[in-house]
Amino acid sequence: MIEYEQLHHVGLNVTDLEKAKVFYGEVLCLPELKRPPFDFEGAWYAAGSQQIHLLVLPESQTIRHDPFLSSREGHLALRVKSYEQTREWLEKMNIPMLEKPNSVSGFAQIFVSDPDGNLIELHVERNK
Repeated sequence: MIEYEQLHHVGLNVTDLEKAKVFYGEVLCLPELKRPPFDFEGAWYAAGSQQIHLLVLPESQTIRHDPFLSSREGHLALRVKSYEQTREWLEKMNIPMLEKPNSVSGFAQIFVSDPDGNLIELHVERNK
């Protein structure tokens, strides 16, 4: 049997580190963490007590080339404090989004993608 403590990080492949850093740092407002000196490019970000690790690998098979936003594609989900504030910020930053404020999941959801098509769900409990 395996016993878990928590999810530590999600690793996402990106092709252009500078574009990805703008998205994760400036658009999603995640603080960048110090990263060990690996022999490949990347960046680490804090998402609450968990982390997102960006890994530069242009030939990755996980890079999505279709910008279509779908809640059924593989994605990571980040809980935000305010649906409205998040939506307004993304609009201000001109980020395309798929809104599902009344999702059957019980969450008010916003789906966005990074410059490489990695899908991110931003959500709150529906009563917030």
